Amino acid sequence: MNKEDFQILIRKYLEGEADLTELQRLINYYESFQQEHEWVEELGSEETLKTKMLISILERIEDTGKVKRIPFYKTNWFTYGVAASLVLLVFTTIFYKLNPPLTTSIQENQIEIGSSKATLTLGSGEEIFLAGEKDFLLNSAKSNGKELIYKKTAASSTQLSYNTLTIPRGGQFYVELADGTKVWLNSDSQLKYPESFAVGEPRTVELVYGEAFFEVSPSSAHNGTRFKVNTTNQEVEVLGTEFNVKAYKEEANVLTTLIEGTIQLNTHHQKAEVLKPGQQSVLNKQNGNLLVSKVDTDSEIAWRNGLFSFNDKSLLEIMKVLSRWYDVDVNFEDETLKEVTFNGQLKKNQELSSILKLIKNTNFITDYEIKNNTIILK
Repeated sequence: MNKEDFQILIRKYLEGEADLTELQRLINYYESFQQEHEWVEELGSEETLKTKMLISILERIEDTGKVKRIPFYKTNWFTYGVAASLVLLVFTTIFYKLNPPLTTSIQENQIEIGSSKATLTLGSGEEIFLAGEKDFLLNSAKSNGKELIYKKTAASSTQLSYNTLTIPRGGQFYVELADGTKVWLNSDSQLKYPESFAVGEPRTVELVYGEAFFEVSPSSAHNGTRFKVNTTNQEVEVLGTEFNVKAYKEEANVLTTLIEGTIQLNTHHQKAEVLKPGQQSVLNKQNGNLLVSKVDTDSEIAWRNGLFSFNDKSLLEIMKVLSRWYDVDVNFEDETLKEVTFNGQLKKNQELSSILKLIKNTNFITDYEIKNNTIILK
């Protein structure tokens, strides 16, 4: 494609006039995009031009009404590992949408998308299942099946009664504690907390395992009492802030990400560490080493906003996330697949099969099978 043809085609799709044949030509050019075209420099950097082209192509495909847009967000496109670029996966996907392949002969069971559900265990030991549109009312709390709200009460001077909220695989839940602190719990997580907090004592909860995002009611509203989140390996002490703690049982590290405010991390092995907004601590459970670095906080808390966000994540890490949300197990027939890395965002409310087909279209896996609630990657 020469410069004049390219500029004409660019103008047509930017004005919404390119048909599918012309889009196909643009996709073909995109895949063969090389910096050796000297005239391309006039249009900006390669990566900038690629991004603009990609966004416009996807928007145009969506507008045709004939092809649904692939479920990605922003410009963090679902790319794959080593020296691979974003082009092949995205455009393999677009080609798949434009020219669907013949159905493969794999067996697929119906896998349910995750939803709001939890089990509330009261201090008495009574268990209450929360899900769907089912209303539930206690003296101290109420639930509509999607969230659990505790009455805002003054600190108690009596003996504390603890509740435990357990989120299964395939679930998520929101709880608002008695002090007004808001907590979003991810799949396969458990939080233990008092129905009301003690007078003059730190407001302490325990993330027994799993992942939770906290929006803490400030200390100034509670006579200066701090808020603490305990895990097996660390204590997070805060004054009033937003942060995320990821402490899954099977993971080697505990990740704590600060969005805003200030938190102090206390461990058994190192001196207290104070995090600044945008920083993440990684605590090694085995040796107690604590490392702090800057991270993309939007990516770290995307799960709370209904997204999967994968920044340079291996297929093994990605499948762990998917297994929790869709409540499935995963087997790799080829162990080397575990190390393939991807970047990008996907919606959590889509069918698992659509994500697996997208991964398959990278050609890194030759096939997959869903059998007896287990994903087998080949």
